[in-house]
Amino acid sequence: MTNYTPPKVWTWDTESGGKWASLNRPIAGSTHDKDLPEGEHPYQLYSMGTPNGQKVTILFEELLEAGYPAEYDAWMIDIANGDQFASGFVSVNPNSKIPALLDRSGETPLRVFESAAILMHLAERYDVFLGPNRPEMLSWLFWLQGSAPYLGGGFGHFYAYAPEPMEYPINRFAMETKRQLDVLDRHLAEHRFLSGDDYTIADMATFPWYGRMVFGEAYEAGEFLSVHEYEHVIRWAKEIDARPGVQRGKRVNRKGDDFLLERHAPSDFDKLDL
Repeated sequence: MTNYTPPKVWTWDTESGGKWASLNRPIAGSTHDKDLPEGEHPYQLYSMGTPNGQKVTILFEELLEAGYPAEYDAWMIDIANGDQFASGFVSVNPNSKIPALLDRSGETPLRVFESAAILMHLAERYDVFLGPNRPEMLSWLFWLQGSAPYLGGGFGHFYAYAPEPMEYPINRFAMETKRQLDVLDRHLAEHRFLSGDDYTIADMATFPWYGRMVFGEAYEAGEFLSVHEYEHVIRWAKEIDARPGVQRGKRVNRKGDDFLLERHAPSDFDKLDL
């Protein structure tokens, strides 16, 4: 184990950040000028198909599947290229994180950032996917918002992206990830969805993170975390994954033959094997 003594005053070392070192920095604001593109639909989404991005595209596709007038343009913000630091994007989200939404459905355009805020904004706009037990739904939605950073920024970072394997942080965050999966598994043993019998935005928010994990897709860590143990989470994740809106939503703003780099119309999915 490498010995490390923190200095009296921390300074930024651009060489010590691992895979994402060139993009991380201790200050906010834009690094370059670039306007955001805009399409014809009321909703303009600027995102990338990470778990946080998938939350919102899944909701959009579920709204459309249910017949709500929620047409949207989804523009790719490639965080590996630093698109999130362009002046146009920073004007929509000063925190420089995806996803960010520009809602032009009313007289005055509204910016909405943070994935849970976008989910709440859209679900409340159409009064759907909120469930009859609002406190339970909100509890699980905010459980996810507080838990996912341990999975992504904690376990995922140190297991897959750190410059070298480090036993202590991997053990620390693997333990917390498995504890969270156990929380879900115990709850889903007695409930069809997170807030009961109704599918809500809490499920849409949680599925891209923990569904992907129990499917063995996240960080190639399925065997390491023994994800097969969480049979109730697997059951829940399979039911959600089978939904047509989810199948479409999880393919938006991603690179590859089976995905859409951008999404501007329902017909865009015709080129994919769904």
